Amino acid sequence: MEKIFIVYFFIISLITVILTIYDKNAARKRKFRISEATLILCGVFGGAIAELVTMLLIRHKTRHIKFMLGLPLIILAQGLVIAGVIFLGVLYA
Repeated sequence: MEKIFIVYFFIISLITVILTIYDKNAARKRKFRISEATLILCGVFGGAIAELVTMLLIRHKTRHIKFMLGLPLIILAQGLVIAGVIFLGVLYA
């Protein structure tokens, strides 16, 4: 079961990085963009760490509070959920 989660987070992180880089390039070339809602949802579904690191590295959307505050909050919430699941798993094992 743990392997499935690792593969899932790898895939969602890879997709998120690709979408973020694509959006940055599309912004430069004034082409079709990825919506902010899609980028945020990628973070919610598990790509928040990869998205935040990518955005900081390529300097994309770093002036948007929605991303610079939202993604760390998503990471924190996901960490708390994971810690809760581990704690409850140990508690009831």
